[in-house]
Amino acid sequence: MDEFQSNGEGEEAIPVKITSLGRRELVLPPPFTLITLREARDAFAHARAIASEAGAGTLVWARRFDLVDCAVVLEPAEPLALARLAFYPAINALADAVAAHCAPEHPLTFDWPGGIRLDGVLVGDGQLAWPAGARDAAVPDWLVFGARLRIATLDGPEATSGSLGIDMVGGLEGDAESLVESFARHLMANLHGFSDDHGASQILHYVERLAPSDSGDSSFAIDVNGDLLVTTGRGRRRRLFVEALARLGERDAEGRRPS
Repeated sequence: MDEFQSNGEGEEAIPVKITSLGRRELVLPPPFTLITLREARDAFAHARAIASEAGAGTLVWARRFDLVDCAVVLEPAEPLALARLAFYPAINALADAVAAHCAPEHPLTFDWPGGIRLDGVLVGDGQLAWPAGARDAAVPDWLVFGARLRIATLDGPEATSGSLGIDMVGGLEGDAESLVESFARHLMANLHGFSDDHGASQILHYVERLAPSDSGDSSFAIDVNGDLLVTTGRGRRRRLFVEALARLGERDAEGRRPS
């Protein structure tokens, strides 16, 4: 498989051979096309920049040992208002990859919409982008789902819960490459299932993983436009999907979101 690296001057990627790092190549299902970046690059930003030319199935991966940092280009067939729901099978796929590489006794939950917690520790998240100016009633040219997982704890024994990696929280089995490969396989399966039943099973799977509220007496549902509906003894509250997606990009270089 050819590998690619950013030239550092723009968003184009040029073929290179990477041999000095001693890292193996990714093995992805045939629909995916791999673009590999140097570790200092941002996979989500790069994927957005090339999405209109790269086409569906392009997977951009920033090669790091401490973070999984990757993004996938999707080409939906539905209007944007419905196409955004692809976020749910995609974030499920990321969580499924984590679950497959960690001991089963570590509970995995979501912070709506895109935070992933392991044993209560925020270890990763996903985000979604679409073309600027795209209208909800029109089919967008592309979507990009970006995924990050903090897999290695770099701050030493004094690390706080905000800097812990999956290695210290969930007994990680595997490496960054294994997690990206697993994410790609789960994404294929989840998107296929999403098309088969119009998203019902994937959204149910997502809701089952939502972290309970502090009060413990809430129930959750996802509306047809992706909004979260929270029902308590005091009534129903709506949390807006599009506004929540807009806030998901707020994180630092180590993948940590503001607390």
